[in-house]
This record gives sequence, C-alpha cells and structure tokens, in this order.
Amino acid sequence: MNSPSQPKDRDNVVVNLQERRLDRTILRTYRTKADVDAIVPNEKQPRLGPKIDEELQRQIEANGGLFEPLLVEPHPDLPGKYRIIDGDRRWTNSRALVEQGKEEFRQLPIEVTDRTLSDEDRLRAWIYIHRQRKEWDAKEKEMVAYRLVDLMGRASAANILGVTVRDLDKLVDIFELSEKFTSLRDPSAAITWAREMMGVSKKLLTPSIVEAVVKKVNDKRITNSKELRKLRTILPDPVARANFLSEGGDLDSAMLRLAPVETKPKGGLSDDLAAAVEAMRSVPWTTLQDLKGDAELLKKIEAAEELLRSLKKAIT
Repeated sequence: MNSPSQPKDRDNVVVNLQERRLDRTILRTYRTKADVDAIVPNEKQPRLGPKIDEELQRQIEANGGLFEPLLVEPHPDLPGKYRIIDGDRRWTNSRALVEQGKEEFRQLPIEVTDRTLSDEDRLRAWIYIHRQRKEWDAKEKEMVAYRLVDLMGRASAANILGVTVRDLDKLVDIFELSEKFTSLRDPSAAITWAREMMGVSKKLLTPSIVEAVVKKVNDKRITNSKELRKLRTILPDPVARANFLSEGGDLDSAMLRLAPVETKPKGGLSDDLAAAVEAMRSVPWTTLQDLKGDAELLKKIEAAEELLRSLKKAIT
C-alpha cells in the first residue's frame, strides 16, 4: 500500500513508500535506479561460493538488463551509496558486463529501504526471499545455517531460521561434510552427497568411515550419491564393513560379503492363527447381524474357544 510519506531519492524525484512484508520483517521501500558503482555488496552475505556466472550474464544481456530490482538499503558508512540486502549475484554479473565495456548495463533497478536494517532484520529478509526460490531446497539451507552460526552463534541462527538448535546442528554437519567432497564435476552437488551420507545412522558414521567414503568419492570409485544408501546395510555387518574400509574395497565388493539373512519359514501355526483372526475381523457388521442366534455357528465358536484354551495352556 502507498504511504503518505514521500521521501526523495538521490535525483530528488518524489516517490511513494510501499510496505513490503517479508515474514516477520516489514520493510518500507521505494524503487529507483542507481549506478553499479553506487552499490556495495554486503560483507555478511550468507551465500558462499563463486558469484560470477556466465549463464546469468547471457540472460541479463538477452533481457536488456535486470527485470528484478536489487533489494538494497542506505549504506550506514558510505553516504550516497547503497548496500545490497538481496541480489549480490545479479549485481556481480551486471558489474562484470560493465567491466567488459557494456555500459548499457551500468544503471541498475533497485528497491531501497527507508532505513538501514539491523543485522537480524537483514538476514531474516534475505532468508525469507530465498526460501521462496527453488534453490533453497536444492542447496542453500545448509550453507546458510553454517554461515549464520559463524556470524551470530547457534541460538540466534536457529531463531532466524525458525528451527531448533538440534536441527541447526544437523544442517551445519551436512554443510561441513559437503566441503570434503572436492572432486565432483558439479561442486554444488556436494550437498546431495552429504545428505545421503547423513541418512546413515550417526553411530555408524565413525571418522574412519567418513574418511573412507570421502576418499572413494573423490577418487571417483563411487559415482552416484544414491549408492551411499548401501552403507546402511554394509556398516552394521563387521565383515562387509571391514571390506569397505580396506584399500581395495568398495560398495559392491562389500555387499558381496554380507552375511546371509535368515528368513523365517512361511506358514506354520502362528501364520495360520493370524490369517484366521484377520478373516474374522473382515466379516461385515451386517453379516454378523444376520448370523445372530445361529445355533450351529455358536457351537463351532465354543469348540474353537475350547481349542484355543487348550493350545494356550500347552505353550504357556
């Protein structure tokens, strides 16, 4: 909604503030444009990893610029400049195009808050925006949890993410494990590998097991993250586990050394009783009503009761 307040941007153009609700954070913003050099990245940006993306640069060029404005705030220490709340990758790649001599991408659309945000509000806003995007489930969650703990500590990080400290620790563990997978063709897939690993009982994931898995993945002896699910069967078996840990062992060779699973013989008295009980339970209520007072059936039930009492006495 429009506010009666009408602050002026750097070009002295009167604009209306609009209210934008991002979860528990309410921002009052206005839209304008700014030179790429008037925008400064946030040093406490939760996202880690490379930001230069040639595919994103091609999209910016094809669209003739950015469609979605950067969300920025007045910089607290640099008068006349803005600090990025969300849009660091868009800014980085727009700037890369300008550095290539493509001056038409110098002016960027921005959405400016009416104040400089607190660290907590800035992070809450960024996290809310990224939760709406597909990449949050793909790879962002664990990385952001790790970064927030580094920036603010476990309690504050859990509060901002809206999770328990225990759940936060799981996310951090996954991210730290993902950093060990260094030879994947797609580095962003490391989170998927780490998630599969953490699906194994924590009691079974000893340091030696983790080290062996990471080495075999980095040596490309394990090439599909879903294959790690075999560890749930291998690790409880001492012979199979020892084979996997050996220099020449791998998932397939370890599976061949699993002890045969003992199977209970089908049928027998227990299964017969279970089948009889299930058959009686499945009799419709209307049928039971029709059988009321059936003398022949009552005799059979009494005989069955007597037989069951004798059976129970025999095996007690």
